[in-house]
Amino acid sequence: MLPIDDSPIVRDGKSVILAMDHGLEHGPVDFEDVPEKLDPAQVFETATHDTVTAIAVQKGIAEGYYPSYENDVNLLVKLNGTSNLWMGEPDSAVNCSVEYAAEIGADAVGFTVYGGSNHEIEMVEEFREIQEEAREYGLPVVMWSYPRGQGLKNDTKPSTISYATRLALELGADIAKVKYPGSREAMAHACRCAGDMKVVMSGGSKTSDEEFLSTVESTIRSGGSGLAVGRNVWQREDPTPLLDGLESVIYEEQTAGAALGNESEADATDAAIEG
Repeated sequence: MLPIDDSPIVRDGKSVILAMDHGLEHGPVDFEDVPEKLDPAQVFETATHDTVTAIAVQKGIAEGYYPSYENDVNLLVKLNGTSNLWMGEPDSAVNCSVEYAAEIGADAVGFTVYGGSNHEIEMVEEFREIQEEAREYGLPVVMWSYPRGQGLKNDTKPSTISYATRLALELGADIAKVKYPGSREAMAHACRCAGDMKVVMSGGSKTSDEEFLSTVESTIRSGGSGLAVGRNVWQREDPTPLLDGLESVIYEEQTAGAALGNESEADATDAAIEG
C-alpha cells in the first residue's frame, strides 16, 4: 500500500469508480433493461459527472473509447476478468499487462483476487507481478477482493469481508473493493482490518435509490473511502440524480435522507451524531 491521495482517481480522500466491465463478466444480460448502454460511449458520458473519479473497463473498451474522453474521465484498466460462460472454480484470465495499460493512458489498474478459490495461489502470484510492475509506472492498484469458492458458503459474512480487506492490505493493494457485509459495525471492522489502505464498497445489483444510498452512507460512516459501482448507476435511464446523491453522501458526508431531500434538518443532525 502507498499513499494515493494525490492520485487522479482520488478526490478529497475518497474514490467513486464507475465500473463497466460487466459485458465481459456477466454478458449482454446486464444491458437488457437499458439497451442504449450497450454503447460504451453512453457509460463514458456518465463517467464525466464530477462525482466519478475513474471509470473501470477492460482493455478493448479502453482502446476504443477512452481516447474520446481522456480530457474528461480518469481511466482504470481492469487487467483480468472471465466470462460468465466459465463454469469452473472461480478464476480470472489475465487480459492486459500493466505496461500496455500505461501505454493507453491508464491512471490506475485493477485486478480481481478470489481468496478461497482453488486457484487462489495462482491469482495471488499474478497479482504480485502486476502490483510490482504498477509501482514502476506509479499506478495505484485496486484489488477486487472477492472471497469465493468451494470452501465459502457465504461470501458476505462479516468475518469473510474483514479477511478480504486484510488480504488486500497484506498483498500490497492501494484500494480494496469489497462487498458490503450487512451492517455498519461489520463494515467498520473490515475497514479497521485494512489499516490505512482505502476500502470501497462494491455496488452490486440494482436497488432503489434510498436503499443504495443508505448502504453507501453506512460505508462512509464506517470508515470506508467510497464506492466502486456499475449497475446501480448505469442501469438507470437517468443516473444523474443518483450521482448527485452520491456526491452529497460520499464527499459532503450527508445522510442518505438528506441527499434524497426527504429528511428534516433535525433528523440529519441526529443521524450525524449517532454516526
